[in-house]
Amino acid sequence: MTAETFTFQTEVNRLLDIVAHSLYSHKEIFLRELISNASDACDRLRYLAITEPGLIADDPEFRIRLTVDKAAGTLSVADNGIGMNHSDLIESLGTIARSGSQVFLSQLSGDARKDMTLIGQFGVGFYAAFMVADRVEVVTRRAGETDAWQWVSDGKGAFTIEPATRPGRGTTVILHLKQDEKEFLEESRLRQIVRRYSDHIGIPIVWEGGEKPATLNAASSLWTRPKKDITEEQYKEFYHHVGHTFDDPWLTLHYAAEGVLSYTALLFIPSSPPLDMFHPDRKSHVKLYVRRVFITDDCEGLIPAYLRFLRGVVDSEDLPLNISREMFQRDPRLARIRAGLVKRVLDELGKKAENEAEAYTAFWNNFGAVLKEGIYEDFENRDRLIGLSRFRTTAGDGLVSLDTYVDRMKEGQGAIYTINGEEAEALSRSPQLEGFKAKGVEVLLLTDPVDEFWIPAVGRYRDKPFKSVAAAGIDLDAIAGGETEDKGETEAADADSPELAALTKALGEALAGQVKEVRLSRRLTESAVCLVAGEGDMDIYLERLLRQHHKLEPGMATLRVLEVNPGHPLIRRLAGLAAAEADAGRGVLADAAHLLLDQARIVEGEPVSDPTGFARRLASVLENSLPEPATPATGDA
Repeated sequence: MTAETFTFQTEVNRLLDIVAHSLYSHKEIFLRELISNASDACDRLRYLAITEPGLIADDPEFRIRLTVDKAAGTLSVADNGIGMNHSDLIESLGTIARSGSQVFLSQLSGDARKDMTLIGQFGVGFYAAFMVADRVEVVTRRAGETDAWQWVSDGKGAFTIEPATRPGRGTTVILHLKQDEKEFLEESRLRQIVRRYSDHIGIPIVWEGGEKPATLNAASSLWTRPKKDITEEQYKEFYHHVGHTFDDPWLTLHYAAEGVLSYTALLFIPSSPPLDMFHPDRKSHVKLYVRRVFITDDCEGLIPAYLRFLRGVVDSEDLPLNISREMFQRDPRLARIRAGLVKRVLDELGKKAENEAEAYTAFWNNFGAVLKEGIYEDFENRDRLIGLSRFRTTAGDGLVSLDTYVDRMKEGQGAIYTINGEEAEALSRSPQLEGFKAKGVEVLLLTDPVDEFWIPAVGRYRDKPFKSVAAAGIDLDAIAGGETEDKGETEAADADSPELAALTKALGEALAGQVKEVRLSRRLTESAVCLVAGEGDMDIYLERLLRQHHKLEPGMATLRVLEVNPGHPLIRRLAGLAAAEADAGRGVLADAAHLLLDQARIVEGEPVSDPTGFARRLASVLENSLPEPATPATGDA
């Protein structure tokens, strides 16, 4: 069989280009990445061998070997782990087979500094080899199979695969080092890198460059060592290994639980959000071990989805080794471990929130949108999660807790007011907030889609109901203070005027079938109009979200209530026109009605329903509002 040639996936090509040009100051991490992959390969085979011991019968001791050939200028990293076959090579070394790869690709900018941060969030794995090598060979044989394969690439767009020979299972990565990277052929340099980045690996890393093989690492799983014997740097490098990242952990949590169930947890919260955080699969990235034997890094029952930003390991002494991964998910002991992990993580977050507010704000900005999913999904821990939640409000730029919000509610304020949208800054300018600002009433600015779901599920906090300012029927009169005390009485009197009654009737007739109702507003102080949801109707922002995700049938839009500001000069002028009941006035009112509705839609971030009609009406209004041009004087001939 001759060599087959394949082309790299698009994002691999872009990643390789960035790796080659942006990571020059971090070149030594290539060895960390290759050793980490080798360790994972051994872990996976160790688990399979529990039920298929024949897979390792001829070579039961796992190890990672480093070998150099100075004459050839090569460094080899070999393992006796699970190995790969033909299809594994294409999938693993020709693509980025990870959640978030499309997000990663879309965010690459070409700016080396910015892209370095993205690589840190995504990881580079095997492709780090091309930082120091101008050609990479991979010779591999999958455990339990007889065929071996060779993968070769110069990292410039393509790779080849052809049959090879290998005496046993596993993978050997051979790096043909660039001319100026020969430092990585020296034993002292390799020892230094292994001690710094890979000492925590629980599999022996063996140097085979001298007369007698030497083990370069401690070869004991880091989480099994006493905390007092582990340095911050070792924790950091283990996080890089287990999370496949470059950033440093925001929080490190290492503890052993003893009692009815015994387990050890070494968990990390990243300082940067992973790129796959909002991937629909919502997978956990905490590795499960049983008595130091790797089981899975995708155990659905171990960590709830709202803590999926966690990285690390959990090692149980009590779970059985000889059952399937699927049965693990239903084991009641796993549920108790999960409950203990959640409690411990939430305890630590509570301490941070109380004692290090600024640091907690950084955490919340990164992961708050995910943590809030637990308010909706985890009834048992709902109160704790609400207490940990932070919100932007109309009161300022900082984040506040719900307790802080309730404690500073205005006299007579009976509800926690909210407004939902995509950006806090845009929300803060919404016309729906004008009356609240005039009264000095604080409103929560909610910009995460999950807010549309947990708030209805919770309903109330400290006996105060949540109420959207975008709902009809908001009455601010009972709330003390503000600039609208006297104005409210004036507007109440105005509401009974026949001119305004005539206007709302005329606007309602002109917009029949497009709005549910036209009514006078008690919330507007500056804007002429706004749209609000009718009593019992779906929130405007929620409907927009459902429409964007194709969860609503076309044409199923809910009719909204159009509120008009009786104190606005434009509304007063239109009211006078409506009272006159002139036919010409009716034509102007019809145009004005549609323009007011379109204005309200634009402010809500909605498209106008009839762009051509909007343009025609706007041109007509502008034409009628401008004075006639003066006729130039003509002189005598």
